Amino acid sequence: MSDVSWTKQIQAAYTLAKERFAMPGVDTDAALERLAQIAISLHCWQGDDVAGFENPEGKLGGSIATTGNYPGKARNADELRRDLDKAYSLIPGTHRLALHGIYAETSGQRVERNKLQPEHFSAWVDWAKDRDHGLDFNPSCFSHPLADSGFTLSSYDAAIRQFWIEHCIACRKIGEHFGRELGSPCVTNLWIPDGFKDIPVDRKTPRLLLKDSLDAIFAEKLDPQHNLDAVESKLFGLGSESYVVGSHEFYLGYAVANDVLLCLDSGHFHPTEVISDKLSSVLLYVDEILLHISRGVRWDSDHVVILSDELRAIMQEIVRGGFLDRVHIGLDYFDASINRVAAWVIGTRNALRALLLALLEPIDQMRELEVAGDYTARLALLEEIKGMPFGAVWDYYCLRQGVPVGMGYMDDIREYERQVLAKRV
Repeated sequence: MSDVSWTKQIQAAYTLAKERFAMPGVDTDAALERLAQIAISLHCWQGDDVAGFENPEGKLGGSIATTGNYPGKARNADELRRDLDKAYSLIPGTHRLALHGIYAETSGQRVERNKLQPEHFSAWVDWAKDRDHGLDFNPSCFSHPLADSGFTLSSYDAAIRQFWIEHCIACRKIGEHFGRELGSPCVTNLWIPDGFKDIPVDRKTPRLLLKDSLDAIFAEKLDPQHNLDAVESKLFGLGSESYVVGSHEFYLGYAVANDVLLCLDSGHFHPTEVISDKLSSVLLYVDEILLHISRGVRWDSDHVVILSDELRAIMQEIVRGGFLDRVHIGLDYFDASINRVAAWVIGTRNALRALLLALLEPIDQMRELEVAGDYTARLALLEEIKGMPFGAVWDYYCLRQGVPVGMGYMDDIREYERQVLAKRV
């Protein structure tokens, strides 16, 4: 089939879908316009298995593990940026990038993490400016000799705590620089791996120490037009199966009391616990939140995001609650068993598809039925919209955004693998 015929088929299918969605009162054109304004923050660490550029061996530690040995991972910043360019070219819309502290470029010189400066990320800023990407940032409190004990900001050793406090302060300054240079606030998100493998005797003291460390880190107020601080919880991790200092309850309280963003990671809770139900409650008490969209399989295993029921529920809650302007959506997973560029593309397109599904709901009509107590009609409508021609709207959006429709992006990825990734040894 010629490109012209294919384009006409997509446009014709969209016209029919538009009419079908109009029946319950959904404006598909408006939904697509809104979707185009939403930026997803991709995570740089998918491209090189969280290795970074600090240590050539890229040895991981601190509750983090990457599995798989698919060929072609990025070995340096230029390769990582090239891979990201390919991924962005296959994703509709204009999106962001989240960096970690270990992705500094120091010209071969050893720079300790507490001494990092904006200049060590100048190439990332130039790249982001050139491509209209916003940048987000994360301190890297793992894979370091001063994290080997399993404790960083909550360590009983004051010198260790001070090192990580200084690192986090340096990262906030870097995030502020990103926001100022790019004209878009940088979300600087703090996560630590601190915890015990076995049952602790004293749960309180590490949390008191963590609170004191956070108070020191956030003592200087930064302009929210440039930097937004976030704190991220976890239920358990490798080596911290019995107790994590930075629990959900700890960080929820800290975020509310100190006016910082709360980060909810969809892989950081019990497998039977979901974050979609937390959004409307948390956003009553904090102004904004950061989402890390991941997929745990039996544990926080950071699988590539699929179009799951929970992903759809998360996006529905954001849209139905009118929270789009208060939620920063980012991805956080790393799969080394498949093509890494494809992992970015598949996960991001799924996040966008889930958002579009939510934007195509007849929300006003559903809410009216609920308020009226007509739960029968509400159920009927919720089930009816599951069969609406969503795929035709998504295909049209991809066509309009100039990215491949359907599985077409895999042709580009396979060619990129042949021409670029397969030559990396």
